[in-house]
Amino acid sequence: MEEEMEVMEEREVEERVVEIEHPLPCLSESDTQGIIKGRDLFGYVGIEAVLDQMRRKTMKAGFEFNVMVVGQSGLGKSTLVNTLFKSKVSRKSCTPNYEEKISKTVHLQSVSHVIEEKGVKMKLTVIDTPGFGDQINNENCWEPIVKYVNEQYEKYLKEELNVNRKRRIPDTRVHCCVYFLPATGHWLRPIDVEFMRRLGKIVSIVPVIAKADTLTLEERLEFKQRIRQDLQANGIRVYPQKEYDEDAEDRILNDKIRENIPFAVVGTDKEHQVNGNKVLGRKTKWGIIEVENVAHCEFAHLRDLLIRSHLQDLKDVTHNIHYEAYRVKRLNESNANGLALSPLTLENGTLEKSDAESHL
Repeated sequence: MEEEMEVMEEREVEERVVEIEHPLPCLSESDTQGIIKGRDLFGYVGIEAVLDQMRRKTMKAGFEFNVMVVGQSGLGKSTLVNTLFKSKVSRKSCTPNYEEKISKTVHLQSVSHVIEEKGVKMKLTVIDTPGFGDQINNENCWEPIVKYVNEQYEKYLKEELNVNRKRRIPDTRVHCCVYFLPATGHWLRPIDVEFMRRLGKIVSIVPVIAKADTLTLEERLEFKQRIRQDLQANGIRVYPQKEYDEDAEDRILNDKIRENIPFAVVGTDKEHQVNGNKVLGRKTKWGIIEVENVAHCEFAHLRDLLIRSHLQDLKDVTHNIHYEAYRVKRLNESNANGLALSPLTLENGTLEKSDAESHL
């Protein structure tokens, strides 16, 4: 009996070894993630309802969008912002008894509004830069703007690092900078090159040709080509960048946008009758320039980019690219200096003042 028991145990061990050497066929790691489509399901699961859940939460909470407008006085920055959102949202429109004075230095001023359309709420903040490019000596006039953008990143970073974080961190980061170029018909000015070269590293820049109705069609086309050449020659990064295209569909859409950059725009908040219809336009002796008519100017393309097609992408690029680069840089600095965050520094290495002392 003992011999029979030993033989049976040896056979069981051999069978186990065989099972280990020749395992049953199973899915490899690459095959474990399959795609089960609707026709393969046994019934309705309700996965698509997550979109309705996200929509309801977004409509309740709303969202923020912060846009900065930069350019010298008289280029129609306030008018264009009002035209974009079809309401008086610019600082100049909201300030009673406003008198435009040329500032001796660059002062950043912001105004916020809550805009609601079809139940969707958006807190819009428009940051204006009076005094930019208006002086005889405009050396380093971009520094207050660089400082402001970095301060908003720093504010967000400190909120993230708090032990007891807010459930929803207020987002004051600049999501887009619309840079206004005067319709000179020549090449980019040194101040334009230097500003966009510096700011393009920390914020999404969309260049526009202001008051494009002062140029003929031939002059406009030639000016746009010259600007694109200047941007490429100086390594200036403007939105949307090719390296941020996620797939072929995005690349096709963004290539069309890149072909139109910089946008030749005209802004106005006045309506006129054209063929029995009310249109936004500028009235001249020879006719009406329709702002939203793509045959007259490229305002519609700019509006589609900023609001209708790429608004969320602008926010994603700000958070995932620009803010992430800033966060990594600051945390590396803090690791080198100790556990606490070191004081925020400008590009030239000088220490910045605290929030209470800094008045942009």
